[in-house]
Amino acid sequence: MERQTRVPGVVLAASLLLAVAGCAGGGGAGDDGRPTARASIPASPSAPQSASPSASAPGDDGKPAAGDVLPGMVSAAVARTQLAALKVAEPGTMAGYSRAKFTHWAEQGDKCDTREVVLKRDGTDVTRDSECRAVSGKWTSLYDGVAVGEASKMDIDHMVPLAEGWRSGAAGWDAAKRKAFANDLTNPQLLAVTASSNRSKGDQSPNLWQPPAKSSWCQYGRAWTTVKSTYGLTVTEPEKKMLGTMLDTCTP
Repeated sequence: MERQTRVPGVVLAASLLLAVAGCAGGGGAGDDGRPTARASIPASPSAPQSASPSASAPGDDGKPAAGDVLPGMVSAAVARTQLAALKVAEPGTMAGYSRAKFTHWAEQGDKCDTREVVLKRDGTDVTRDSECRAVSGKWTSLYDGVAVGEASKMDIDHMVPLAEGWRSGAAGWDAAKRKAFANDLTNPQLLAVTASSNRSKGDQSPNLWQPPAKSSWCQYGRAWTTVKSTYGLTVTEPEKKMLGTMLDTCTP
């Protein structure tokens, strides 16, 4: 049983002041390594909740659950159920699209932005400088299996690219939901991969681009499907078919 302790009013007031103190942030880098402005993520009712009660949340250190590289992953069976429920539609127009409409990388506290958080989460033995920039570490890229020892050679990929999100439903979102989508650390939307594989992928859907390492297809298919399901995005018929093929590579 917990013992109750009376806290003097002055101590309580000081504690409350400390609780609301925030951390200042600095500059970050975008998917292509070029600096972009940081902005904090406000709480918003339009930000999505986790895709499924069976999704695996990251641990206290932000690392994904054992067996997966990405956080928030579901089983192949759950992913197949999600895939079956996705709305099939033709791609929307790219009219009005701009990466700037998906604010990234956002502040995450302690001078860190979303990019640096993912680099730390996806790497091993990662050390940072006083501005939270990764200065050393080891990463293995899921898409091509390449081992990398320099953070500058890694990109942070949006599993469902921002442009793909735009043409499958995000064009109708408000700014807060686009920002949540671009900085989502809970669902399997962000991943540190080699710059070459990320740029080869571009904004293509799975029917047009697949990771060269076929061993990653199970995770890729589950992740893409979960993100589209979480955010209520549409899929095309060829995209849905390829996602099914990817899920078929998962072991029972």
